[in-house]
Amino acid sequence: MKSIKINYKYRIGKNIGFQALITVLACGCVVPLIFILVYILKAGITKINWHFLTNLPKPVGESGGGIANALVGSMIIIAIASVIAIPFGILCGIYLSENKKSKLAYWSRLCIDILQGVPSIVIGIVAYFWLVKPLGGFSALSGSVALAIMMLPIIVRSTEETLLLLPDSLREAAFALGMPFHRVILKVIIPCGISGILSGVMLSVARIAGETAPLLFTAFGNPYLSTNILKPMQTLPLLIFNYATSPYNDWHDLAWGASCILLIWVLLLNIFTKLITRKWKVQL
Repeated sequence: MKSIKINYKYRIGKNIGFQALITVLACGCVVPLIFILVYILKAGITKINWHFLTNLPKPVGESGGGIANALVGSMIIIAIASVIAIPFGILCGIYLSENKKSKLAYWSRLCIDILQGVPSIVIGIVAYFWLVKPLGGFSALSGSVALAIMMLPIIVRSTEETLLLLPDSLREAAFALGMPFHRVILKVIIPCGISGILSGVMLSVARIAGETAPLLFTAFGNPYLSTNILKPMQTLPLLIFNYATSPYNDWHDLAWGASCILLIWVLLLNIFTKLITRKWKVQL
């Protein structure tokens, strides 16, 4: 009886100790993130105002200036990349989920996994030789294509994994009612998996929002406000890179403000994703 009590206390103590270790490790993962967020917000929030958001950068030696060209450029390039990547990614994810054992699906899945591990700078170099040189110059379009390539694996895998979680009874019930295959996909499968699909889409957008390396080889940057997708265009990551590495304090302030804007943008994307997925979540 005494040995049973000792063993019971030992197991309780081990359980408490393991829970404490997990709590400490979890806090250790969160603490660096909190420090980064606080540091960027503290350094950049004071630089943000209406003038900062609506004006172009000033030349060296002049105080003030803003990041309007980078904001507009980032929105245009990300929008074009999304238009390119989202339809292809969702369609590919649907194909992989509906054809689990085919050879084409196997090799497609393998290629997607490899593409997801390709460094962003390599994608930028490939886009440079595919688009920048044939078009005769840097352009926002080539930057969008490079970012779309980076978005594809995330969208495809999230769509596939989400649709694989859906029970086969949904398809069987729809087919039993006489629905054709394309209507089963559009009216039953995709609405039921919209939560995971949207999460993957928003995650991919947040992933490319801060990419700099591909844009150095494609969009290149522009000190002026430009909406021509066939010309160089400024983005927030490029502006941060160029200004943070400059020797001028005024440009450092712009870089901190732009970093804060980019951070807030990514946070809002994640919050928006949570709200959308909660609204469209289907209880199976």
